[in-house]
Amino acid sequence: MVKLARVRSILAKTESSYGTDPTPTGSANGIGKISSLEINPVESEVLSRNLIRPFLGNSAQLIANTRVTVSFTVEYSGSGAAGTAPKYGPLIEACGFGETIVSSTSVTYAPISTTPESVTMYIDNDGIRHKVLGARGTFAISLNANQIPVINFTMTGQYVAPTDTASPSITVSNQADPVVFNAANTNGFTLFSATGLALQSAEIDVGNSVVYRELVNASKDVRITDRAATANFVIECPTLSTKDFFALAVAGTAGNLSIVHGTTAGNIITLASNSTGLSLGNPTYSESDGIVMLNLPTTMVPSSAGNNELTLAYT
Repeated sequence: MVKLARVRSILAKTESSYGTDPTPTGSANGIGKISSLEINPVESEVLSRNLIRPFLGNSAQLIANTRVTVSFTVEYSGSGAAGTAPKYGPLIEACGFGETIVSSTSVTYAPISTTPESVTMYIDNDGIRHKVLGARGTFAISLNANQIPVINFTMTGQYVAPTDTASPSITVSNQADPVVFNAANTNGFTLFSATGLALQSAEIDVGNSVVYRELVNASKDVRITDRAATANFVIECPTLSTKDFFALAVAGTAGNLSIVHGTTAGNIITLASNSTGLSLGNPTYSESDGIVMLNLPTTMVPSSAGNNELTLAYT
C-alpha cells in the first residue's frame, strides 16, 4: 500500500518514569502545526570487523548504540489562553527547561541543569508507527521579518521496532495560530538596552549537547550533558551615537535581550536574557536591499545565579 508523505503526525507525552511509555493519545498529546518532519528511524554506530583473510572482500559488520533521531518545526505561538501551556510544552521541558505556571496569567520556561523531563513520542508515517522512548533534545528559535516564526526541535530517543498501526486522530488544541514576525505583531525588541533598532532576523539556539549512552550494567538513556546557548541578530546598521556595537565588542561589555512577540493575551511570547546575559562577538557588515546591515553574534551567559541565560514567558 502506498504511503503518503503528507499523512504524518507527532504525539508527545512526558514520562513519569524515564523510558516508560505513558501512552500518548491523539486527543490529548497531538502536536499540531508542525512542518519539516524528518525521522532517522534507525541510527547506529556501524562497527567494521576488518578481518584479515586469504581473500578479498568486505567483513561482516556489527551494529551498536541504536537510537532514533527526529527533527521537526513547530510554529512559535502560545496556547491561546494565558496561564495554559502550549501543546508543545513537554518538548521544551525535554530540552532541559523547567516549567512554571501561574494560573490564568503565564507559563514560563527557564533552563535547568539537572534531571530534565523526558518524553515518549509516537511518529506516525501514514500508518507506520515509530515509538521513541526516553526522548530528550535541543531546539532553536528562528525569527525572521515578514515570516512565520518557528521553533526547530531535534530530539533523540531509544529505538523501538516500528509497527503497522492506524494513524491517530489528532485534536489540535492549546496552539494558537501564529502571527507574522513584523512591526505590527512584534512590538518589543531590546538589545544591549537599545530600543528602536530595526531587526531583520534573530536566531536563538539553546545549544544542548545531547548524547545517547548504552553501557554495561546501566540502563540505556539520552542525556543532556551541556548547554551553550547563542543568539545571532541582523539589524539595520545604526549610527554610532545610537549604539556603538563595535565599542561594546572591543570592551567585552555584557548586555541584555528582550523580544516580545504577539499582541493578544494567550498568544504573547517574551523571549529574554538576564540583565547581563549576552556576550557580544565580532560584528560584521552585510547588505539587504541596498541597505547596510550589521550582523551581531552573541553568546548567552547565565549570571552567578545560574540557569537564567534564556527564558520564554507565555502570557
